[in-house]
Amino acid sequence: VQLQASGGGLVQTGDSLRLSCAASGGTFSSYGAGWFRQAPGKEREFVAGMNWSGGRKAYADSVKGRFTISRDNAKNTVYLQMNSLKYEDTAVYYCAADFTRSSIVFVAPNRYNVWGQGTQVTVSS
Repeated sequence: VQLQASGGGLVQTGDSLRLSCAASGGTFSSYGAGWFRQAPGKEREFVAGMNWSGGRKAYADSVKGRFTISRDNAKNTVYLQMNSLKYEDTAVYYCAADFTRSSIVFVAPNRYNVWGQGTQVTVSS
C-alpha cells in the first residue's frame, strides 16, 4: 500500500484547506487512517484519525471544531478539511494507515503501518 498526500499550500489566517490522502495498492475502507503534523524543531503530533469502519473519529484538542477527517471509499481517499486556520497550524502534514482493523483510533505514530510523503501547510499571520 502506498499513500499520496496532497492539497497543502500557503494560506492566510482564517482560510481553509482540504488535504487529500489517496491510497494505491490497497483499500482505504479496510484501514484506520490518521493525519499527523510536524513543525520545524518539534515532534510529529497527532491531528485527527478515524478507525477502519469510520465509526470512530478523534481529534487533537488544538483542532477540534476546526478540522474534520473523512473518507471517500469510492475514491479510496481520506481527507482532512481544515477551517479557520491559524499560524500555529503551520507544519508538514502526513497521512498514515493502520492495518489492524481496530475499533480504536490510535494517536501514537508508531501504531501506523504506512505513511504518505507529507504536504506543507503554511499559514501566514
